[in-house]
Amino acid sequence: MNADKNFSLIDADLTRQVIGIFYSVYNELGRGFAESVYENAMAIALGQEGLQCAQQQPLTVWFRGEPVGEFRTDLLVGMKLVVELKAVARLTPAHEAQLINYLKATDIPVGLLLNFGDRPEFKRLIFSDSPKQTRNSPFSNQR
Repeated sequence: MNADKNFSLIDADLTRQVIGIFYSVYNELGRGFAESVYENAMAIALGQEGLQCAQQQPLTVWFRGEPVGEFRTDLLVGMKLVVELKAVARLTPAHEAQLINYLKATDIPVGLLLNFGDRPEFKRLIFSDSPKQTRNSPFSNQR
């Protein structure tokens, strides 16, 4: 993971907009619903703000040029921001690791971890790696 200050500016406007939408959804729905409820609400709110959003987008994990597994992003916004949603009491390092792994498996360097828990909570994570092997394009399951 790269903590370079230049990386902190990647997609700042988009992430700021999505975080604002997150707070709007949280304020309207409150806490206590299943994660899928928040995912659907976020997708609606993002679309109403004119942002392209894919739910449960399948992405393949590659190892040495071979597919070894698949995961689904909760939300993929504008083909350049992975959004992982949670509805838990508090975010944990395991939740952060999950999002970092999603970023590792794609060409997308920025992700948001949004928690609809006891209090709204978010983390903006960046993953930058030197030359990446074959990765996923955001809307394709093929190399």
